[in-house]
Amino acid sequence: MRHKPTFWTKNFIMLTLANLLMAIAFYFMLPILPLYLVERLAVSKSEVGIILSFYTIAALIIRPFTGWAIDVYGRKGIYLLAFLLFSLSFIAYPLASGVLLFLIIRFAHGIFWGALTTTSSTIAVDIIPSSRRGEGIGIFGLSMTIGMAIGPMIAILITGESRFVLLFATTICISFIGFLLALIVRYPKYKTASKIVSFTLKGLIEKTAIPVSVNMILVMFTYGGILSFIALYTREIGIKNSGMFFLLLSLGIGLSRIGSGRIIDKQGPAVVSFIGMILLVVGFPILALVKTPFGYHLAGGVLGLGYGVIMPTFHTMINNITPHNRRGAANASFFTAFDLGIGLGMIGTGMLSQWLGFSSTFLVSSVINLVALNLFAFSTIRHYNGSMNEREKFM
Repeated sequence: MRHKPTFWTKNFIMLTLANLLMAIAFYFMLPILPLYLVERLAVSKSEVGIILSFYTIAALIIRPFTGWAIDVYGRKGIYLLAFLLFSLSFIAYPLASGVLLFLIIRFAHGIFWGALTTTSSTIAVDIIPSSRRGEGIGIFGLSMTIGMAIGPMIAILITGESRFVLLFATTICISFIGFLLALIVRYPKYKTASKIVSFTLKGLIEKTAIPVSVNMILVMFTYGGILSFIALYTREIGIKNSGMFFLLLSLGIGLSRIGSGRIIDKQGPAVVSFIGMILLVVGFPILALVKTPFGYHLAGGVLGLGYGVIMPTFHTMINNITPHNRRGAANASFFTAFDLGIGLGMIGTGMLSQWLGFSSTFLVSSVINLVALNLFAFSTIRHYNGSMNEREKFM
């Protein structure tokens, strides 16, 4: 029998642990920052969302440029510099004496986050053997999911809701430990272009990634709505808190990430993608119509399983059909679609819920996922299969 290559190397483990600590540091502050803005900087509640969104805006802006840069100049230097600046940024938060300075810090931090996450994901794909790419990407992405799940929980346990100095100090330590782990990684040699590729706006986007990225925007639109408004919906239907929903959502994402990767590598992305989107189409009506604790929590698990399948599958698809020297641009396109979908979902779900109410809006989310399913079936998977066939001709 032919030996199956492993992705469980020292480099992969160190990179994944560094990514986990980076994610914990990022999500560590998420539940406390709104309180900090209101209590320390006297920001109104209506302004909190706008200020925090500067992070996402900055990440969206920098991702395409990062993709181009790491394809031209290589991964390691940009990754380590972005990680260092990301970690140092936490020191600046308690020094912000006013809203304007906080906005500047938040925007800069978003720039470093966007560059860091785009580069780390590209390095992970470089390290993982192509025959196990689906499984490896699923495990690597799990580090972000775990960070998202446990970061806020650890923050509240350690710092409470008012010990802001301890919050920032702990976050800085977590992030710098992640940076030290990143220094241990032996990065694959990247052959930079002998001739510097001229910068063009067209070159920022990898065209082979566009169909999958459009599909990703549709799916992430509904994810953005869940993240932003589930707490308000929870209160509306008379359930005490949304903590268990988020826990089940995170567990679903984590479990399906682990299991789906092997199926992608063995059978291709079509089957798992259909399953994932069907789970999303089903999960939203359960959330909208079964307004009991059982239905509410069941929906959290079902939606988590659906999103957990789709995220690594689409990520793997993009990297399978992209040339090595355009992998940075491809990952930038993927994460731009990811962020854009969530951002549009936050805005769109807010507007729809004003007109229709949350239950009807979640039914609309089910329809959006049904549209995504049809787009995948009649366009995206055909583009993917065609691109894979083209690649095989030249291999």
